[in-house]
Amino acid sequence: MKQENRKTPKVKNPRILIVTPEITYLPSGMGNMANKMTAKAGGLADVSASLVSALFNLGADVHVALPHYRKMFHVDVGNLIENELMVYKSVLPNSRIHLAQDRVFYYRDTVYSSYSEDNPKLALAFEREVINNIIPTVRPDLIHCNDWMTGLIPAEARRLGIPCLFTVHNIHTQEVTLERIENTGIDAAEFWQNLYFMRVPYNYEETRSTNPVDMLASGIFASHYINTVSPTFLREVVDGRHSFVPPQIRSEMCAKFEAGCAEGILNAPDPSSRPDRDANIPMKYGPESHAEGKRTAKLALQERLSLDVDASAPVFFWPSRLDPVQKGCQLLSDIMYRTVSKYWKEKLQIVIVANGSYQRVFNDIVNFHGIHNRVAVCNFNEALSSLGYAGSDFVLMPSLFEPCGLPQMIGVLYGSLPVVHDTGGLHDTVEHMDAGRSTGNGFVFRDYDSNALAWGIDEAMRFYGLDAAKREMEIRRVMREGGARFTHEVCAKSYMEMYEHMLRRPLLSRNAASPHKK
Repeated sequence: MKQENRKTPKVKNPRILIVTPEITYLPSGMGNMANKMTAKAGGLADVSASLVSALFNLGADVHVALPHYRKMFHVDVGNLIENELMVYKSVLPNSRIHLAQDRVFYYRDTVYSSYSEDNPKLALAFEREVINNIIPTVRPDLIHCNDWMTGLIPAEARRLGIPCLFTVHNIHTQEVTLERIENTGIDAAEFWQNLYFMRVPYNYEETRSTNPVDMLASGIFASHYINTVSPTFLREVVDGRHSFVPPQIRSEMCAKFEAGCAEGILNAPDPSSRPDRDANIPMKYGPESHAEGKRTAKLALQERLSLDVDASAPVFFWPSRLDPVQKGCQLLSDIMYRTVSKYWKEKLQIVIVANGSYQRVFNDIVNFHGIHNRVAVCNFNEALSSLGYAGSDFVLMPSLFEPCGLPQMIGVLYGSLPVVHDTGGLHDTVEHMDAGRSTGNGFVFRDYDSNALAWGIDEAMRFYGLDAAKREMEIRRVMREGGARFTHEVCAKSYMEMYEHMLRRPLLSRNAASPHKK
């Protein structure tokens, strides 16, 4: 590779432009946190908002680029649609919030459309405004892009000599032609050689209308650095452990990894997801008062869901959407009745607060065996989900893969210990409990099958059978450690360190030969 003439000096107070398209919705099948069935859905939206806040508090000259979703920003319907723009305005002056203007955004109430052709249209309109108007206005020292809807911007950033970080939250992509990109108003001819095409292009003219551009692969390919939202998920993709990752995505992530330009940075729960701040639970509590707080919440949860009201009953909580492709809900359905029966004397209960295709399966099991007093299956509700974290003893997350995962961290903060499959962000955030040594914060099983999940539940029940004083001491420790570890301040500091490293490193040209281009 050829070093560019421009050498980037160390920037004392870097001007950072965070480009985030996602305000309300996480793509199904590839999500990284508990589903929230409101217009403020979390995932990338919550992480971006909190990162902006934390960076601003650390003193960075931070700017944010967003689509101007007027309806979502200014309309409140039955408290279901929250003003996400106010999240940014609460920590940033208006001069640092840059709204991409296009009629295609104005009347939407979700970011993604159920019509597949609409999504590239939204992405291209957003990228056009960022490239043509927002970058020239902000003149950033560094650009931080997020997911496929910003996949063209790193190519322009490389052309301009601006360091660009590209965060891969979800393995989801779209393909569009150069012709369509340019018809939107983006002068891609200026940076087309920095894009990833689905076959080797012969020249610009030949490839313009017949050779699609992969948006996510382009973002990875053209950016100077990338990060995933957990270190282990990055390693898993590089090692080829997930068949759902397209080969072009994996190859580009491998190239960045081998070049030392890829890292994993864990997300963190929203600061409101803490039991000492949660208005949805009957009693706020912290590590020292968790025994009384969780007992009060458990009784309220049981009463609300018509379960047997018993503070001594161990409660397992399922917080993630019921998606059998990723979340492993079929593993629980295989053993649910067996588990309830095995621990009938211990009065074990299971609470599922989630939507998804497998909800019917769980309802059928409950109805067939008549175990409504031991198992509750409910549609997602944010307040009920908060009560589930507070009123449960354990959180179930047997995911096949997990780019990051937030419910396992939220569970720790609420004193509800996670039972997880050893993968991705779950591996990075949950260590197997050893109460004798006062180490660990949950229960980890390695094999992805129902018997392994049953073993994890057995381990949790073994912990639940400990002397109450010992158990409470361990939960206090877990809550304290999680409260210090799972914060956006920690996350933001990791991003700041990466920004500083990128700004100190000379930029390299990407015009060298690549396996997929001439």
